Amino acid sequence: MAKKTTLFDSAVYLDSREAIGAYLEEAMETDDPAFIAHALGQVARARGMAEIAKKSGLSRESLYKALSVGGNPEFGTVLKVMHALGLELSISPSKRRKVVRRTKPPVRAAA
Repeated sequence: MAKKTTLFDSAVYLDSREAIGAYLEEAMETDDPAFIAHALGQVARARGMAEIAKKSGLSRESLYKALSVGGNPEFGTVLKVMHALGLELSISPSKRRKVVRRTKPPVRAAA
């Protein structure tokens, strides 16, 4: 007898702030911009794309397109969606990469 399978939908499991945080942290660790945008789209879909569109001031259709697997959202779009989701972006030193250090002091502009 053939087994029936269904597609995995990660949005179904994004039902808490903790799950969303862990999911997006893992997405960020891939360093894959397309996957990160898709992950953000999954979170938006889990929370209700129409509501996120309303809060972000963007159309629902443009969000689906920008946050799809093949989408390439502008950084401003990413920030608007994050704010609509109640998320904020923070920066910290990488644990995986060395910091590039200058070998010469920065050039000062003439006054």
